[in-house]
Amino acid sequence: MTHAAGAGVELLQGNDACARGAADAGCRFYAGYPITPSSEIAERMAELLPPLGGVAIQMEDEIASLGAVLGASLAGAKAMTATSGPGFSLMQEHLGYAAATEIPCVVVDVMRAGPSTGLPTSPAQGDVMQARWGTHGDHPIVALAPASVAEVYELTVRAFTLAERYRTPVVLLWDEVIGHVRERVALPDPATLERVERARPAAAPGAWRPYAANGQEVPAMADFGSGHRWHVTGLAHDERGYPTQDPAVVARLQERLHAKLARHRADVVAWEGVALDDAEVVVVAFGIGARAARRAVALARRRGARVGLFRPRTLWPFPDREIADLAGRARALVVAEMNLGQIVGEVERAAAGRAAVTGRFRADGQPLTPEDVLEALGAAGVGGLA
Repeated sequence: MTHAAGAGVELLQGNDACARGAADAGCRFYAGYPITPSSEIAERMAELLPPLGGVAIQMEDEIASLGAVLGASLAGAKAMTATSGPGFSLMQEHLGYAAATEIPCVVVDVMRAGPSTGLPTSPAQGDVMQARWGTHGDHPIVALAPASVAEVYELTVRAFTLAERYRTPVVLLWDEVIGHVRERVALPDPATLERVERARPAAAPGAWRPYAANGQEVPAMADFGSGHRWHVTGLAHDERGYPTQDPAVVARLQERLHAKLARHRADVVAWEGVALDDAEVVVVAFGIGARAARRAVALARRRGARVGLFRPRTLWPFPDREIADLAGRARALVVAEMNLGQIVGEVERAAAGRAAVTGRFRADGQPLTPEDVLEALGAAGVGGLA
């Protein structure tokens, strides 16, 4: 299936939708290394980018892949890589470097069952905490979690918007099922998409300071080769980009790095609610697990149970304020996830004891089912589900 301009309904695979979304968002550089279950993204980018004047390259490993992406981004290109759990582990040092140096980039992690080699062709949601804390130190990160093929396209475009707007790495997390399922998708005309570009300096070369925010959380960013010379280092740095150990300068840098997301939380954090207005018990689920949860909620509602669904589309920053609000209205929250309990801890923290929090976990290489979620709802005291 070739890329065609204009709107239309297509039978599209999740990984293919990612490549389409990236190209339509203006991505013109892809570097990656094949790994199941993400390899179709690399294959599709190799087809899409050259006719658009872009570059797709297979690197020797995942470390080099993200390194190449960062270099391309520094030169002014919108750039992306894709991988799965083991490769995502290898990319963590470069993710931290991108966060510290504020290099926009998009990293796709099509999750599979682990740890280690695990089950390469089976789905899981075990990389949630790795996306947030896989690299060392305090650092800002954005992670988006689509739950359908259409949403893979939408959130891939969104990932580039957030990366460019806030000069930050953005991680896309979905699992093997969403990566390989095919669904009918109504694609927009690429010409109608809002393409956000990073702010570039208005000051003349020599007058611009690469990390001077000038009243904004996000500094302007010059392309390498554009005439501006600047120093890029993973060391703590001052407004010129030069290393520093001055505690006051380091503190200002750290505060700004986190403030650029915290102060624009409303733009970054997104979620979907289903039947929450009168819900006594709320299922919290994301990705493919939320598809099972949605069906379970519908079945429970038919049996008279007041059950709702809260689905984070943004996993990081975590929607803790929204969870706190739900905990003040519902008596119980049931967290359904395809791991042995990663998001449930965040839900417990946000709920702060105002509602009971339980979990339904699955990490055997099989997706959650509606029956799994209904069983968890019954265990949480929802009547009529036997």
